[in-house]
Amino acid sequence: MITTAKAAELVKKFGGSEKNTGSVEVQVALLTERIKNLTPHFEKNKKDHSGMRGLMKMIGQRRSLLKHLSATDEARYNKLITELGLRK
Repeated sequence: MITTAKAAELVKKFGGSEKNTGSVEVQVALLTERIKNLTPHFEKNKKDHSGMRGLMKMIGQRRSLLKHLSATDEARYNKLITELGLRK
């Protein structure tokens, strides 16, 4: 689970200010943090299918946000994926 302090830190880092919570970069960063926190749970609990569905929905939402960002602004997309370490 992501703490409010960690969320505020991510918003400030990727949004530029504390108020900019709706930008694509902030949304992707928050989703990435939630996905990273949930991944060990699913490695341990392989039969948690309903929780896995929620994780897959988060991954799909992140994918669609990244797809939108790459179509609109390639430079911001490249900067974001390198900072988050998403693509190899």
